[in-house]
Amino acid sequence: MSLDDAQKQKVIVWLEQGATLAGVQQRLETEFGLRLTYRDVKFLVGDLQVLPKDAEPAPPAVLSGKAAKPDAPPRDAAPDKPAAEDREPPAPPPSDDGQVQVQVDKLARPGAVVSGNVTFSDGRSAAWYIDQMGRIGIAPKDKGYRPSAADMQEFQMVLEQELARQGF
Repeated sequence: MSLDDAQKQKVIVWLEQGATLAGVQQRLETEFGLRLTYRDVKFLVGDLQVLPKDAEPAPPAVLSGKAAKPDAPPRDAAPDKPAAEDREPPAPPPSDDGQVQVQVDKLARPGAVVSGNVTFSDGRSAAWYIDQMGRIGIAPKDKGYRPSAADMQEFQMVLEQELARQGF
């Protein structure tokens, strides 16, 4: 693995532009014909003393079956209320377009791998979770409420998309 100075400068530029190590590995192969292992690329980047840029953190997710709506402006917390970080995130507002909306908690509920809230097309909401065995559980806020089969199917599709986007 010997790169000349011009090739090293190109690698530095790629990293400064936000390329990941895997991206650098692929570009080395396509542009220079160098087939390196991921580990070799890590050593190369270490030798160049350039760190890849971290990805921007994703904003909190509120999804619907269509386009996501902009978040409501933040409310000023009253002094007697706990800080925003200590409170459970509010349930998504009822959907105007009749679509299912899914929100993922930043911190999963006890006993769950991942959890959040869902608002169904009829405006009713429920807490959801996925346990260690991969089973989905739903706890409706209204006792005895059962979402329609179409809402459950859309919920599962939107949830799958959001979890894939977050790396689950």
